[in-house]
Amino acid sequence: MNLSCENNGETLLMDSMNKSFENNGKILLVDDEPQILSMASTVLGSEGFENLVCVHDSRDVLPLLREKKESIALTVLDLTMPHVSGQELLSGITSQFPGMPVIVMTGAQDIETAIACMKAGAIDYLVKPVETDRLVSSIRKALEIRSLRSELISLKEYLLTDVLKHEDAFSSIITRSRKMRAIFQYLEAIAPTPHTVIITGETGVGKELIAQALHRLSGRKGDYVAVNVAGLDDTMFSDTLFGHRKGAFTGADQARSGLIAKAEKGTLFLDEIGDLRPSSQVKLLRLLQEGTYYALGSDFPAKSSARIVVASNRDLKALVNDGVFRKDLFYRLCSHRVHVPPLRERPEDVPDLLDHFIEAAARLFNKAIPAPNPEIAELLSGYDFPGNVRELEAMVFDALALHKSGMLSVDTFRDITGKELSKVSPIVHTGPPVEESNQLQRIFGHFPTFAEVQNYLVNEALKLSKGNQSQAASMLGVTRQALNKRLKNKKKK
Repeated sequence: MNLSCENNGETLLMDSMNKSFENNGKILLVDDEPQILSMASTVLGSEGFENLVCVHDSRDVLPLLREKKESIALTVLDLTMPHVSGQELLSGITSQFPGMPVIVMTGAQDIETAIACMKAGAIDYLVKPVETDRLVSSIRKALEIRSLRSELISLKEYLLTDVLKHEDAFSSIITRSRKMRAIFQYLEAIAPTPHTVIITGETGVGKELIAQALHRLSGRKGDYVAVNVAGLDDTMFSDTLFGHRKGAFTGADQARSGLIAKAEKGTLFLDEIGDLRPSSQVKLLRLLQEGTYYALGSDFPAKSSARIVVASNRDLKALVNDGVFRKDLFYRLCSHRVHVPPLRERPEDVPDLLDHFIEAAARLFNKAIPAPNPEIAELLSGYDFPGNVRELEAMVFDALALHKSGMLSVDTFRDITGKELSKVSPIVHTGPPVEESNQLQRIFGHFPTFAEVQNYLVNEALKLSKGNQSQAASMLGVTRQALNKRLKNKKKK
């Protein structure tokens, strides 16, 4: 461990090894004996806590908290100190900085004092000499409670304001669904925490896109690393994730780091977690509980600061009931759960996804972007999409591969979906009846100019297509780019 100390008045700043608590801020250690501070910082550093702030003059504590209150996550406080006692500090911290966890650590084994401290707001009371496991466990619990409080505040804010602070993080997800927006708000609330996240949903709904967005939102310094664990036996799972030492098995001519090391300070995404072998489940559980793992052939544990995000298209609760999936691992994974709704539950996304995939496929095949037949969106809106977004993407790319010129045909989509347009509610024209000979004069109140008729047709096409410019352009017999240019010029006027 590499510790560096800088004198700054009566305050010592110490940096230690990193773990998954890097987003929780600094831990403030207060004791009038420098050797105790040094020992505590060494112990915590060996357990992976970084950004320790050590203060041995109690008079500096409240001014320091006022200056750095946003960055201090937790205070560990000695009771018996000169100048300002620990009990006075405890009272000042809980009153001036509500919500900040405080752990009291003292040599006095007094029940009445312990009760008084707990009533004053301390989250735990430790008697010196404190065992390492007891201290680390207490700090982890306090940080988890603080993290949960922060999440609740964030969720309340999102529910009340209905805002997204980082919409660009979701730019790769094409949607206008309210259900998906609610998921985005939840992801923004939980992103800063180190807790495990499980993403569930049917095949093809975009679970990995959600995991990637979560990583971008988290602000974690490391890489995003993804691996599909389905079909990996225990040895392959261990070697892939944890790596191996030289000579660990036949053919292991040199040591190799696993993906968990590659995801250091970042995010490790494990897809198809429901297919993980029982023996591998035990190793994953250890990683989640203790933040440690063993490379193949190694007797020494390595620490990990990667955040674990998992995904499954299977019902994990059912797997637990069947004895296939460990119950303790299931509950450990469910710190945060995100369920992505299938495409059939958000049909409003179909037109935008259709346009997106048409453009992507046209670029891939080096073809001009065709205007889709308006009937395609109508047809697909009534389809169940058992393969979800991935199935729609495959449909469009197949159709573009066969497309020659002109408007994109509805026939390919009709063949795949097995539906006829008559089974889908048709768009009903709500405008004036076209059979009347004096129709134009009835609409405009006079014989219209050519520009007035053009504007009317554009507006009607946009109404009928519900704002979809590709469909509107197809109705008008122009390209989407031409329609878009006309609408921009209209706004300028």
